[in-house]
Amino acid sequence: MEKPQETGAIYVNVTLAGRPYPLQVKASEEALIRKLVYDINEKVNSFQQTYPGKDKQDCLALVALVYAVENQKAQQQSAANLHPELDRIDTLLTRLLSS
Repeated sequence: MEKPQETGAIYVNVTLAGRPYPLQVKASEEALIRKLVYDINEKVNSFQQTYPGKDKQDCLALVALVYAVENQKAQQQSAANLHPELDRIDTLLTRLLSS
């Protein structure tokens, strides 16, 4: 098994919704991981204030749903933006091949 230093990985400890998680991540991704952990915890706290009867794990599930919806919308938007460009390339290739 490779040591983290050999793969450029480091060990970090993060806390999500009050639970600690030890992670092995690329050193270049540590700042991103920590920012995402912060953002997730902020969303969990927001849901706890909005729904005071829910525990942290319920709020964490709601955060996961929010991120899944945002991801799906971004994928759909990306595909919608890509389609016209692909049509344009197809038209150009068709013209080039028929000449």
